[in-house]
Amino acid sequence: MMLCVNLICPIMVNAEDRKIIVKFGKHLAKLRTEKGLSQRELSHRCRIDYSKIGAMERGEVNLTLVSMVELARGLEISPSLLLNWD
Repeated sequence: MMLCVNLICPIMVNAEDRKIIVKFGKHLAKLRTEKGLSQRELSHRCRIDYSKIGAMERGEVNLTLVSMVELARGLEISPSLLLNWD
């Protein structure tokens, strides 16, 4: 079954891809809270609407590369750390 879970770059994803998106979202939330940032504070730092930050953290968004780079800048981390959740 294919699900559309992307608010930024709409594409259809399968169940396995959805698991990855959800894991990423949980990891993003962890990184943000470790930095002591609210979703709104992170959104101001990376020029992404705060409601989209929440959607990302809930695993509802399949991010673009540009969004990942912006998130990394906002968190003041390397983009590679965003992908290291295992």
